[in-house]
Amino acid sequence: MNVWPVTALLLATYFSPNETLAFSPTATSRNLKTSTRFSLEEPELFITRKRSFNRLPIRPSFKFKKYALVFSSKQSDEDDDDSDETPFNPYADPNYPELEFINYDDPEYSVDQGDDYFDTAYDSTEEEIEAMREDRRRRNDEFQFETYHAECLKSGEQFKGEWTVYRTSTFLEGVEEEPDDAFPKFRKEKDVRRVVSSGRKIFLDAPKEGFEFRVDGERLVHEERLAEQRDFEEDDEWEAVIASRNSLDTAQTVDEIVGKRYTPEFMSSYDFRGPAGAMCVGNCYTVSHTVPLNGEEVDGSYDGPFSEMRSEIGIQYKRMRYRVKWDYRVKDHQKNESAPPLFLHSMIVCRETRERWPRYMGDVNVDDSFQERLFGPPGAAGGIFDPPPVGSDEQAKQYMMLDLEGGATVLFPHKIDQDPQAYEGNGWVQTLDWCPGRLRYQADKKLKGGKEVRGLRTLELTEIQAADVEQWRPKDGGQDMRQ
Repeated sequence: MNVWPVTALLLATYFSPNETLAFSPTATSRNLKTSTRFSLEEPELFITRKRSFNRLPIRPSFKFKKYALVFSSKQSDEDDDDSDETPFNPYADPNYPELEFINYDDPEYSVDQGDDYFDTAYDSTEEEIEAMREDRRRRNDEFQFETYHAECLKSGEQFKGEWTVYRTSTFLEGVEEEPDDAFPKFRKEKDVRRVVSSGRKIFLDAPKEGFEFRVDGERLVHEERLAEQRDFEEDDEWEAVIASRNSLDTAQTVDEIVGKRYTPEFMSSYDFRGPAGAMCVGNCYTVSHTVPLNGEEVDGSYDGPFSEMRSEIGIQYKRMRYRVKWDYRVKDHQKNESAPPLFLHSMIVCRETRERWPRYMGDVNVDDSFQERLFGPPGAAGGIFDPPPVGSDEQAKQYMMLDLEGGATVLFPHKIDQDPQAYEGNGWVQTLDWCPGRLRYQADKKLKGGKEVRGLRTLELTEIQAADVEQWRPKDGGQDMRQ
């Protein structure tokens, strides 16, 4: 006699409070295909739901209760003749075979919600997420813009300072051209230039619909000029400045040094997003400006290659500010190349104080502590506190380190490749380490590589007690900060 499970039987039973059922659920198997012996005294009872089932004992306690009961038993010999006509029911569902079965393991299975509806919902969600991200970026742009204006530019106050210019042998007239990978020689100009620097806000005319963000209608304009007589309190100082200019400052040299822009002409909040190379963190900041190789500037585009790239890092401490400016240019005979390298043309060190000169002539009764901190012994004690990673040994050969008066040390590349394949696209870094007193600061400006060389990867600031430098000096060989 063949044994096989019978088709599910659906029963509807009504009980009164006086009626009882003596069910004795047995054994443990949950496989509905397994044949079991049953009798009316000891049935196997199952309560079923669509695509799931639970084997539970039934204890009716309400006046009216309806149950779906599924029995599984042996089939008698008399029913063997109809076995070919009765469909096999593997799901224990009374609606089989009308019940739709979905095989979720089928690799060709896809959610049947309508392609148009599903794609539209997905696109809509992505658009909303991107809109939220853009809103956060815009608010960060606004924060950077306002912080730079208030903390770095001091809301338009003037900084008076002395600029020391270093020129490289790469672009000096009368100097024999050296191989591209050779270290350039530096010529420090004997006399300094007295320069007044400031930055102010200007406001644009609002369109009819207004600005989405308030800072959309604001721009920052930087002004740097040679000192004038009205900038000095003593005539002797002004006369000394005039005397030094006789041999230094022709119209050409003014344009080459003070007239070169290190920021966009009209700086917007969008310029602090990263690709433009501008950012501020803590008491340090960085800005950048470039000239495209083809000479055509496109609004909103910061990609190279470039014929000129200028970068600046500044650190402020109380009323003092220490800035370093790097001016990179392409050699004339390489301008026809698709991605020519940039070479250091000059470096300018700016030692400044807010609303006064950093040092005075004669017996002027002023605080001279600024002079000691800005023009003191050269070099940060022990060299750069936390040397940044500079790439492979081959790429490291393109870096130089200089000690500067005022307790500062700088690290920078004298040659920057714009070829995207150079050094596997690894970027570049410029570092300023300055100790103006009780605290010591190190700013690392880390740039991207290739055509995005103007773009900022990170601006990292390290601050430490000057007395604790040796105790906490890193020994990891140069690592990026954890993000």
